[in-house]
Amino acid sequence: MPGLGRTDDRTFVGALQAIDRAVINPWFMAGFLGGPAFTLAALLIGAVRGAALGWLLTALVLHVAVLVITMAVNVPMNNRLQAAALDRPVDLAAARQRFQARWVRWNAVRTIAAVAAFVALAVALISAG
Repeated sequence: MPGLGRTDDRTFVGALQAIDRAVINPWFMAGFLGGPAFTLAALLIGAVRGAALGWLLTALVLHVAVLVITMAVNVPMNNRLQAAALDRPVDLAAARQRFQARWVRWNAVRTIAAVAAFVALAVALISAG
């Protein structure tokens, strides 16, 4: 985003529209949904006890937070940005104004939650021996 933030409105909106279209693919979805799915599976198997169990629960809560933020904030914003017409400069400026700062802020929250979930999973693995 720092690089895209330095571009003009047309480039910014066009690039994000292209990224949004490209990111919805089986590889991305496997990675995006795999973390929470495998964490839940580890909890349901029930072979983990003690401190590792708490770390797994923490990781699951953080994974769910990432999913909720994505579905409640980022996806609706991406959908609104997809509707911006690249041939109308006034629309582009308005679309960017509504999108950029809020999306970056929530993406940072989402990234922190995802990294924290990874750390929790790593600690769970170490705790489990």
